[in-house]
Amino acid sequence: MSTQKKIGILFGQENTFPQAFIERVNQKQSEFLAEAVSIGMVSQSQPTAYAVIIDRISQDVPFYKAYLKNAALTGTAVINNPFWWSADEKFFNNCLAVQLGVPVPKTVLLPSHNRPDDTSERSFRNLEWMNWDHIFAHIGFPAYMKPHAGGGWKSVYKLHDAPDFFHKFKETNQLVMMLQEEIVFDDYFRCYCIGGKDVLIMPYEPRNPHHLRYATEPHTTGPAGEKLMATIKEYVLKLNHALGYDFNTVEFAIRDGIPYAIDFCNPAPDADVHSVGQANFEWVVEAAANMAIERARMARGSTDNLTWGTFVQQSATREAMAPAIMDVVPTKSGKKDSKVKAEKTPKVTVAPEPESPKAEKSKSDKKSKKGK
Repeated sequence: MSTQKKIGILFGQENTFPQAFIERVNQKQSEFLAEAVSIGMVSQSQPTAYAVIIDRISQDVPFYKAYLKNAALTGTAVINNPFWWSADEKFFNNCLAVQLGVPVPKTVLLPSHNRPDDTSERSFRNLEWMNWDHIFAHIGFPAYMKPHAGGGWKSVYKLHDAPDFFHKFKETNQLVMMLQEEIVFDDYFRCYCIGGKDVLIMPYEPRNPHHLRYATEPHTTGPAGEKLMATIKEYVLKLNHALGYDFNTVEFAIRDGIPYAIDFCNPAPDADVHSVGQANFEWVVEAAANMAIERARMARGSTDNLTWGTFVQQSATREAMAPAIMDVVPTKSGKKDSKVKAEKTPKVTVAPEPESPKAEKSKSDKKSKKGK
């Protein structure tokens, strides 16, 4: 039986990228065999035959997500990290972006319109009445309402005024939504980030039909365009390093020369040749193949071969360091006694939230509370 480790790709309905990725990896080297992942019986704590797995589908198939977590625990470098992917969501990403100093639209988290199953009014005694006038003045109209987690442009609404909001809010049922400022943009870009280092900035027009969204040119050119590209690349790397994604896209809307991060939680981004175009497709296939080969060569046995973002790394380091520092303290008898000296938590500098226009005063005191 062969003991050669493999590079696998786990995918669903997409056709062009998986096969091109497999062919490119096998063309570039013979140390690892690239193939479509094959899953039989999944037994707890049993390793797979794969040094690396590129995950393109587990967000839609819970069985695959559980399989990948088991694979990761037994040494497979799963791209993207299945543990972080399970925990991540869009509202948290926006919060983290503010902390990193990356501009994002003003955003407010909303309680679900309908109560979750098996809850009652008593389940929400900690929830204040929502002052909708205050929320609307802060965000402004037009605005966008979208799920706080998930993607694929599902359940995304453009809202023109308060009555429009309340009408469409009813349609969201038990989804937890967020209300977001509209960024009227001069330019829009979608950026691949592969392996935390390779960045491709693509002009993108989200208002075009799906197959024509990459068929556009940037309006900002010359020195201003070069400066904008450098800023976008800096923000792309900063966000992906913090989140720990090896394969992701980040979208920016450019308003008055400022790139606002709109969507940066895409761990299985579109890579179909018919939508991204041949040149972009070639770039992402090559970058993904190089990353997978590099990660396969770096993988070591049954150890943790995942990528963890700096946000998680710093949190873990602070927790681990506090009880580990020993100090020798003299006792009353004069003998020295070793005691644990907790390290002071380092100060964290928080980036200021991007300036926003002052909210207009509410015209009424109409309030609404979840619990219908």
